[in-house]
Amino acid sequence: MTPELVWFKRDLRVADHSPLVAAAKRGPVLCLYIYEPDLIHAPDFSRRHLIFVNESLAALDRSLRKLGSRLLLREGDAVDVISKLREQKSFDRIRIHQETTNGVSFERDKQVLEWARSQDIEIVEYRQQGVMRRLKTRDVWAKQWQSFVVSPLVATPRFVEDASTGLDSEMILPPEHFGLPDDGLLEHQPGGEIEGSQVLGSFLGKRAGGYIGGLSSPVTAWEACSRLSPYLAYGNLSLRTVYQRTAMRKKERQRQRGVSDFQAKALTMFTERLAWHCHFMQKLEDEPRIEFENMNRAFDGLRDESEVNQELLSAWTSGRTGYPMIDACMRALIATGWINFRMRAMLISFATQHLWLHWREPALHLARMFLDYEPGIHYSQIQMQAGTTGIAAKRIYSPIKQVLDHDPEGVFLRRWLPELANVPNEYIAEPHKMPTEVQKAAGCMIGQDYPPPIVDHLTAYREARQRLQAASYAAKVQGESARVFKKHGSRRKQSMGRGRTSGAANRRQRSLF
Repeated sequence: MTPELVWFKRDLRVADHSPLVAAAKRGPVLCLYIYEPDLIHAPDFSRRHLIFVNESLAALDRSLRKLGSRLLLREGDAVDVISKLREQKSFDRIRIHQETTNGVSFERDKQVLEWARSQDIEIVEYRQQGVMRRLKTRDVWAKQWQSFVVSPLVATPRFVEDASTGLDSEMILPPEHFGLPDDGLLEHQPGGEIEGSQVLGSFLGKRAGGYIGGLSSPVTAWEACSRLSPYLAYGNLSLRTVYQRTAMRKKERQRQRGVSDFQAKALTMFTERLAWHCHFMQKLEDEPRIEFENMNRAFDGLRDESEVNQELLSAWTSGRTGYPMIDACMRALIATGWINFRMRAMLISFATQHLWLHWREPALHLARMFLDYEPGIHYSQIQMQAGTTGIAAKRIYSPIKQVLDHDPEGVFLRRWLPELANVPNEYIAEPHKMPTEVQKAAGCMIGQDYPPPIVDHLTAYREARQRLQAASYAAKVQGESARVFKKHGSRRKQSMGRGRTSGAANRRQRSLF
């Protein structure tokens, strides 16, 4: 029987894997992953991404071998690799999961589709996210999303007949093979399906109890947040698996005596954020250009797109802005690949509002630093925080207020900014205000051990707000904001029946993870 090809991309698992199940039912299967230089050398990819991918690939190969198969690894252009593989093992069908990812992958998929058609090869795609292809109106989105996440999971095959006999496979290719430089990662969540399942289990079993009260502060978020984002981004876990296990756990808790409504509410809030996860991905699916251009074209020219202030950008990317919460979050992100959502929003807000940088370069830096980089979520969120959607509330985070609200004792700050270890709490949010004698006593001289603020918060805040207000008015007059809302805006009021306005719905987008 002619084998079928299952091409793994950002779906590195065997559980709830529709392409693998369908192919295994038909007969022998070729399981393939391609190291694609164009993706690996793209400006949004980094060493840490490949490390996580490699861990996931090793785990996937182990799982496939237990089922009787194995993972073929190849390096090169996707069309070239698949074409050469077909010369070695004839196949007439490729099964894959749909993706909503960056422009490089989008162009790659179009080239593969064109080649497959020329060779009379069928490509069968399956959904793994709550994203609709060729969506005509947002009015039906919430209903179809709900229908997808509750649809039955596909059972992992008991056996996968291996069609790769006689074929050589590449070894796991390390970052050094591609010349990817050290990016400062010191510790990270390991990749793999089992690792993802364990993280989900720990969240549903215990950690969800701290979700509502703990997800905003960088002190508590490391445990309180689900920490599932990298496993969803690389498909170590399917969205349906996460949703349905969460729903089951919520029912279990509701049946248990002594379990508070607060715990059930936390799981409800988490499932709502799974919907927001796909809501943002849908924006990139519907309008791929937003990876590169303002979602609302009325904001074109608002910031200088042709020249980046490298001094300001460098201070921000290295965590040397003089604002402790900005700097601690950036250094934590560089070292671990993760920071909680509120702090992500603050980082973007500071770069695009206080420093008035065009969002594109900060977006690429964060893409490289986020271990859980998901393009659909990333660019939609970047633009919302930069104020270039025209349909979200204008939000300019105060890095000083974030300290007072979420780390007044400086627990998180002192961990990631050891130069502030002995700064008194009263100055921890604004160390530049310490008198000279206090600086000496704390062993932290401003301008020597820690930089002064690179911009004045109040001045930058007022100027950014005035600029955004003027641009928003122009966008409204031009009708561009109405166009953006019609295409991308939440329909929460109409589709979920909770009486929320679109503005209220947009405010809920603050705490996605």
